[in-house]
Amino acid sequence: MTVSGPRGRLLTTRRGLLGMAGAAGSGLLLPRHATAADQPVWRRPLAESDAVIAFGHTGPITDGGWSMVHDRGVQAVRRAFPRLRTIYVESVPYSADATRIFRQFVAEGAQMVFATSEYGDFIKDVSDRAPDVAFMECDGNNVTGNLGWYYVAHWYASYIIGIAAGLMTRTGKLGFLGSFPIPSVYASANATLLGAQSVNPSITMQAITINAWFDPQAATQAATALADNGCDFLCGIMDEPAYLRVAVQRGLKAAMWNTGMLNYGPEAYVSSVSLDFNDFYVSQVRDLLAGTWQPQGRFLTLGHGVDRDAWGPSVPESVARQADDMRTRILAGYVPFTGPIHDNHGRLRVPAGVTPSDLDIYHSDWAVAGVSGLE
Repeated sequence: MTVSGPRGRLLTTRRGLLGMAGAAGSGLLLPRHATAADQPVWRRPLAESDAVIAFGHTGPITDGGWSMVHDRGVQAVRRAFPRLRTIYVESVPYSADATRIFRQFVAEGAQMVFATSEYGDFIKDVSDRAPDVAFMECDGNNVTGNLGWYYVAHWYASYIIGIAAGLMTRTGKLGFLGSFPIPSVYASANATLLGAQSVNPSITMQAITINAWFDPQAATQAATALADNGCDFLCGIMDEPAYLRVAVQRGLKAAMWNTGMLNYGPEAYVSSVSLDFNDFYVSQVRDLLAGTWQPQGRFLTLGHGVDRDAWGPSVPESVARQADDMRTRILAGYVPFTGPIHDNHGRLRVPAGVTPSDLDIYHSDWAVAGVSGLE
């Protein structure tokens, strides 16, 4: 069995179950089919004091990035609904252990389970056998009778930051750090370079993937290699700030991901693709309690769950203004990805006059012209 997708990475260790001491049962789920007289829990109003909401995180909540941002959403749920109970597990591996963890959530009485990364069949197999429970998978692709997905349309914020990169680079070479050659990484790299090329068509990007979302040592080595190759603006889609520290040491500029990271290197920091799942998680739980929750796929959009962070102190006002002019246009409905767009092998991917949908971008598996190292 393979699990792939925008957040699909392998973790070999995880922390123990948190907040679940004394959980009973083997985790074996018995199929249960709802009828008109026996609707699933998520189709009936639920008292807040009876609700149990579970979260499976792909990394440690202290990672300073992806899992930390999702944990902020958990805390928002606790503030909004202080009488319900939340349970969570950190560093859920991409293996049969994930299935066992999701089953344990159900055995613990959770009426709603969030996987904060894509777990494919590992979560779908559990949701199929627990139709009375609502499941949501971040970065997923499946919508069933009780399973939906959600993700962030981060490519717009990346494009805006790319404009700043294009105006600030001196060498015309951007360096990009990614985890794996998967859709979210392609979308991030492509959007950043297209934004940069919109102000300077000659700009190129060298990418390095390190086969991990959270590996500060590997990220540091990759960022150093990019700097040695003449890249003077570093960007990427990683879960921690290692390459920002390299940018500080080498006198470069850097744009980050997940959350604001100004404190890790203000002299190098340009901005960040900043994520906020708080309102989304609160709204999903509110719908569950009201009995109005429905499984569906949903993007969190620019200004509503994803945006650029505040500009760093070294960003010239003229650069910030030009980039933010594009942000204003995007918020008004403009899509900056209209063709023609060619890939890095010269193949026409988006014909002239065609504008890809967010779902098209979400599923992209190719790099635009000017990107090297990402195949």
